Amino acid sequence: MAPMSRTLVVSEIYRTLQGEGTRAGRRCSIVRLTGCNLRCAWCDTTYAYQGGREMSADQVLAEVSRLGCRLVLVTGGEPLVQPATPALLGRLCDAGHEVLLETNGSLDITPVDERVGRCVDVKCPGSGQAKSSLRANLADLRAGDEVKFVLADRDDYDYARHVIDGHGLTDRCPVILTPVAGMLTASELAEWMLADAGLPPAVRLGLQLHKIVWPGRDRGV
Repeated sequence: MAPMSRTLVVSEIYRTLQGEGTRAGRRCSIVRLTGCNLRCAWCDTTYAYQGGREMSADQVLAEVSRLGCRLVLVTGGEPLVQPATPALLGRLCDAGHEVLLETNGSLDITPVDERVGRCVDVKCPGSGQAKSSLRANLADLRAGDEVKFVLADRDDYDYARHVIDGHGLTDRCPVILTPVAGMLTASELAEWMLADAGLPPAVRLGLQLHKIVWPGRDRGV
């Protein structure tokens, strides 16, 4: 289903605990939009590639209001593939929400309202999509943003280290390294970080909290 320019195709909206990043553990409403321009090898939200229902921004805001969380995360899929997403983000900010955007980093983030915290992925080789990352986005990062590297193996770790140093990412915003569930253990990644004397102090290990709290559930928690 392709959305009209003023509407969005929504996979799901639900209340949960924010699972990742510097705001992990907080009560949060998730607005998951349908559609993605990438196909990462380890993607855990393939159900959001298609389907969903068409909603106006007013309908989305009404559902978010009903859920009662100040923090709202707009994610996907890839939310920026839908033309109406930037306007939705602004409307959520206007309504008094603390708003986050989770994006795969392949599309221009500059149209996003400056009040929004942008959680930007940098794709590593293990994803099969490393060439898709739009490096110009890294120059636009600010303190309220976050950069996330999802790592499948040691090659991904070394790749992330190169990008972190090459772009001075920790001087711009928090940087998070997250292991791919079932491919790299958190303890192994932690050991690499501890052994890495040159790792900038601001780089942190990130876990998918929702998968720890609700193991085996793939959506809507």
